[in-house]
Amino acid sequence: MFRHTARLLLSLVMLMAAALAGVVATAGTAQADGCYTWSRTLSQGASGADVTELQIRVAGHPGYGGVLAIDGDYGPATTAAVKRFQSAYGLGADGVAGSATFSKLYALQDDDCTPVHFTYRELNNCNSTWAGGAVSAATAKSNALRTMWKLEALRHALGDQPITVTRGFRSQACNDAVGGAAGSRHLYGDAADLGAGPHSLCKLAQQARNHGFNGILGPGYPGHRDHTHLDHRASRFWSASSCGI
Repeated sequence: MFRHTARLLLSLVMLMAAALAGVVATAGTAQADGCYTWSRTLSQGASGADVTELQIRVAGHPGYGGVLAIDGDYGPATTAAVKRFQSAYGLGADGVAGSATFSKLYALQDDDCTPVHFTYRELNNCNSTWAGGAVSAATAKSNALRTMWKLEALRHALGDQPITVTRGFRSQACNDAVGGAAGSRHLYGDAADLGAGPHSLCKLAQQARNHGFNGILGPGYPGHRDHTHLDHRASRFWSASSCGI
């Protein structure tokens, strides 16, 4: 009788210990995310699809005039962008993407991978398919996602106040209807026009220089009195003479 009771108690203790160990293990593991979940710590020298996913989300932190390559290779530029992202959100800025960095990214993204303050619908008031532009529908939508993450960085740098996107992707038909330029970046899905709100158009253009946009057009550039235009063109072209750019 005594030995039976002792074995029973021992079994209960072991079960409780195993349950507790499971809770501790779960507490130390990053929670799965509806969009994307990183499964390893990333640092300089790493490469792969998980690095690409990280680069997309920190590309808005390249430093003044910088543009982070989304190439899947964790080099010095990615390390520097991660450090700026970490510093911007009050994390230890060591340039290593670990659980704290990933947790912040999870908090910043919705299940469709867009940052929490922007949506695909905002970046496309032309059609629902992303088709008909200068690139495939998939590429246009992917370009818009990258734009949104840069806008999220811009928004945070400006005190987390709303940014109004007035125009994004255009098909050729939509571009023709509004008299857009033949080579408009809107046809590629990588452009966003911003309207004034909590911040002036000049403030938006000036701050955008820190967030990975090669194209910045604003007040003082022909046809841009009422908006600031940002895009990912191949080489830098900044012009907003009324804003000192």
